[in-house]
Amino acid sequence: MGRVFEKRKHKMFKRYGQMARQFTRVGKEIAIAVKAGGGNPDTNARLRICIQNAKAVSMPKDRVDAAIEKASGKADTSHYHEVIYEGKGPFGIGLIVETATDNPTRTVSNLRVHFNRNGGELGNSGSQSFNFEHKGVFRISTVGLDMDDVELNLIDAGLDNIEGADNEDEVYLQCQFSDFGSLQKAIETLKLPVIQAKLLRIPNALIELSAEQKDEVNKMIEKIQDDEDVQEVYTNMAEE
Repeated sequence: MGRVFEKRKHKMFKRYGQMARQFTRVGKEIAIAVKAGGGNPDTNARLRICIQNAKAVSMPKDRVDAAIEKASGKADTSHYHEVIYEGKGPFGIGLIVETATDNPTRTVSNLRVHFNRNGGELGNSGSQSFNFEHKGVFRISTVGLDMDDVELNLIDAGLDNIEGADNEDEVYLQCQFSDFGSLQKAIETLKLPVIQAKLLRIPNALIELSAEQKDEVNKMIEKIQDDEDVQEVYTNMAEE
């Protein structure tokens, strides 16, 4: 009985830990969006995306409002830089790490430690980006929509692919990085129900590893993801 309780408690703390990290990362995204375009989501498209993404991870509205208010205040002196790092993990796996940091010197030092201690190597800018395609992805609800009409209306705005999601009532709308703004505007014009919007780095090809090798790479990824400055980690390791 005690062992079962300990397992449940561990899972609970892990879940809350993941939620806290998600809230922190969304909070930084909000701060960056507000600094760049102001605290009014009606006139700040990037902030509207942040608010959508906050809802997707169940971030409470009062925390979202507090983050916007803080970043809008003159007393807030925090300034986050969006910095991309690239490197190799064990077995030649490519990694791209997106960060939001107020101290790039600290961030690169921490990442170098994470890479070196886990069989990887931090590389130069451009050393891995050619292995990934930078794309915009919008997850929308399809309830009540005619997807043929949606596709026709969005092609001219940059839509280049539609993929199904785990939930049969949702799909992913994809576009090139350069078309993200125009597709977002078209989606808003059509009043499509957006659940989440992201700029993602999708690998051009996947590297197959054994189960043991995957465990080793995932251990490294978890260490990197736990760093407070890290927003996203992308890899070209095949998951299945």
